[in-house]
Amino acid sequence: MRKFLVSQFETVMGRMSRQRPVKRVSQNDASTHRKDEKPSGPHRKDKERKKKADMGKLFINISIGLCIFSLVWFFYALYMRSSLARRVVTLHPSPQVLHDNSTSATVSPQRFWGSYRPQVYFGMKTRSPRSMVTGLMWMRQSPEVEVSLRHTCEQGDRLHGYGWLAHDGLSFGVQEIRDTDFILTTEFVKRPGGDHGGDWTWRVTAKQQSSAPQPPIISLMFYVAADTQGSLQAHVEERGRLSSVTGSSEELGSFKVTFGKPTAGEAAGTKYASYNHLKTVSPGLEKLTDIVRNSLSRRFVFSPPSGERRPYIGVDVHRPPPQPQQQKQMDPRKESDFVLHQVTVQTPFQIEVLFESGSFRERPNQLAGRVMTEALEEKVAAFNGKFEETFGLQGKGFTPGQVKFAKAALSNMLGGMGYFHGQSIVQSSYNEHPLLYPEGSLFTAVPSRSFFPRGFLWDEGFHQLLVGRWDPEATREALAHWLDLMNADGWIPREQILGDEARSKVPAEFVVQWNENANPPTLFLTLQALLDAESSGRRSAATEGFFRRIFPRLRTWFEWYNVTQSGPLPGSYRWRGRDKDVNLFLNPKTLTSGLDDFPRASHPSADERHVDLRCWMALASSIMARVAQLLGEPASDYRRAERELSDNARLAELHWSEHLGAFADYGNHTPAVSLVQEKVYIPPGQPRHQFPAARLVRSVRRTPKLQYVNALGYVSLFPFLLHLLTPDSPKLGHILRDMRDPGKLWTPYGLRSLSKADPMYMKRNTEHDAPYWRGPIWININYLAVRALYHYGNMDGPYRESVAALYQELRTNIINNVYKQYMETGYIWEQYNDTTGWGQGSHPFTGWSALVMLIMAEQY
Repeated sequence: MRKFLVSQFETVMGRMSRQRPVKRVSQNDASTHRKDEKPSGPHRKDKERKKKADMGKLFINISIGLCIFSLVWFFYALYMRSSLARRVVTLHPSPQVLHDNSTSATVSPQRFWGSYRPQVYFGMKTRSPRSMVTGLMWMRQSPEVEVSLRHTCEQGDRLHGYGWLAHDGLSFGVQEIRDTDFILTTEFVKRPGGDHGGDWTWRVTAKQQSSAPQPPIISLMFYVAADTQGSLQAHVEERGRLSSVTGSSEELGSFKVTFGKPTAGEAAGTKYASYNHLKTVSPGLEKLTDIVRNSLSRRFVFSPPSGERRPYIGVDVHRPPPQPQQQKQMDPRKESDFVLHQVTVQTPFQIEVLFESGSFRERPNQLAGRVMTEALEEKVAAFNGKFEETFGLQGKGFTPGQVKFAKAALSNMLGGMGYFHGQSIVQSSYNEHPLLYPEGSLFTAVPSRSFFPRGFLWDEGFHQLLVGRWDPEATREALAHWLDLMNADGWIPREQILGDEARSKVPAEFVVQWNENANPPTLFLTLQALLDAESSGRRSAATEGFFRRIFPRLRTWFEWYNVTQSGPLPGSYRWRGRDKDVNLFLNPKTLTSGLDDFPRASHPSADERHVDLRCWMALASSIMARVAQLLGEPASDYRRAERELSDNARLAELHWSEHLGAFADYGNHTPAVSLVQEKVYIPPGQPRHQFPAARLVRSVRRTPKLQYVNALGYVSLFPFLLHLLTPDSPKLGHILRDMRDPGKLWTPYGLRSLSKADPMYMKRNTEHDAPYWRGPIWININYLAVRALYHYGNMDGPYRESVAALYQELRTNIINNVYKQYMETGYIWEQYNDTTGWGQGSHPFTGWSALVMLIMAEQY
């Protein structure tokens, strides 16, 4: 038994030895082994506390790291936001197209002085930021009526007509102003000499136009005003007559303005007159009318040689209205000298005002009387000769009356060129509040002297088509001024409201310019005309140098459109800046497109595709390619873009509506919308007047969906207007049929802006927002239509004969109606009624409506 037990013991021990070999350990090893053993009691708790402490330190370190990272990210984001916020007011880094002194009397003496104040009936200034300005005010003396002081061009003055009859844009101008019962003819002539732009003379002639037995008595007020620089001294003769004003300024040096006495013409003697004058200070040019109005008094007596004495209104002591102290503190502007000469005289009469530069030391004679008459006759003769040579209207068989009208259209465009200086107010999504744009100057034509006396980006491309035919140098300067206002991203504020005088004419809601908002890049139309002139053999070093200077800015401008106005699909584009309050508009406006209330998608979204913008970009890419090729710059990318955007198949894929049979926008849309009276709940017993008046709000009767916006009108024509369609395209045939259909776009006066069959034809957009681009005839788009017909009429294709006939008919209709309305009303108008042909909207509108002159000349 014992042996058995021993044997079993040995067997078990052998197995154990195989599983875990026995290891002999030293004392040190044993000590180490004891350390690895699990501690017991208090030692275990110490270890756990240490572990927790280590974890706490790790958490604190991570928290500190996160805080540091967050702070770094916060300050980086703050820096980036600040940087992006400042970028909107950071000008383009390339060298300016125009040098700082390019408009100075030294560099450009011929253009230094001019009628660059289109917002006043008659006035002149220099092309400098703080120019000394001159101007004319007048009023009819009548005890029975209120004072009607005329100064700034106002539609509310209800003049029977005013505008330039002849103006060469450089050296002279003749204007006629028809007031209630008298006509004022204003003339000026410039004479070069000296270092500060030379001399000039005004002549104002007044004559009665009514059959009233008593000729009207008129007060003319000639003034000189400084604009924060320079000083004026008044020189008064006996009986209080202001004979002259002398002064000096940085741009003009010393000068003298002399006020002649009224005469009845060169063959007659001096007429009797009463005189008043005013010498005061002005806080700004926009305050001049108010200053004079607040200075008028009825205490004066007019005593003609024959007839009874009668009281008249004249300037006296300036009595500014009381202003709150806070308002005074908010206006930090420096007050400047303002001197006014008033002469009150019975019609007919004539008065001259002479400006003489102190640096004109070898003056042969005074530019007055017979000398002024002869100089003016020479200028008019040169103007008439150049006009016929340039436009050839007599050779085309137009009547003398029609030629006179065409000269007035051109002259009003040239006489409407203004020079403005100041700062735009701009906003980006990175700014909490609007910012002031850098100070800048702008030499530009204006759409309307009464209603829009400032620069508009999309109007200017049309304006310069006409100006460039007459004076390419003026056009290059205007384009350069616009491009020099570009910021670092390539954005140009679309409406230029520069200076307090310009801002005083603009409603507050239109003052701030948003940097995501574009305008049609019509300057490419003008560049196209300049390039065509180059290719027709009139190439000049000045033009090529001009294109080289503007190319870096053109490139950035083109890229800006492609980045900021890109659409949801490749090759598509979308106007930003549509109205956001969709509940108040029958169709949210798209002011940025230039076609303000033309029907777009009823519910603005990022899914929209706008056909007109795609066509503008096709034109832009074509011109960019031509300019790059002219300058030896890489043009392949622009050519590729031109091919893609002009591809008729892709254009149809994105914008052809089979249902409409025309090109159309695409977006989230429903045609089932209308304006309805808002329901305002009034609790029983509560007076109605304590609650807001019910408004017209939009009612949506059917849910919108992504679809074509089937509105036939100007937008539908753009592939035709900008010559993107091939001459054999069946879609060209569709467009021609729609254009000639009286139930759609055709009228005896031009093409209407929206089809007569469209549900939104002549529909108000809000209770107070009358239809604008929903039916009326606009001359700029009709010009593009006539131009396109001329283009396709000279290309082989199945529609060539029908296009040629349509061209003649549309051209004749437009010319006849615009001319007829001018003769009947005295004005060229903003738009024309599609039913009657009557002129409507703002007037005079000798901006793009003056393009009728190029239609007459067949210069496209």
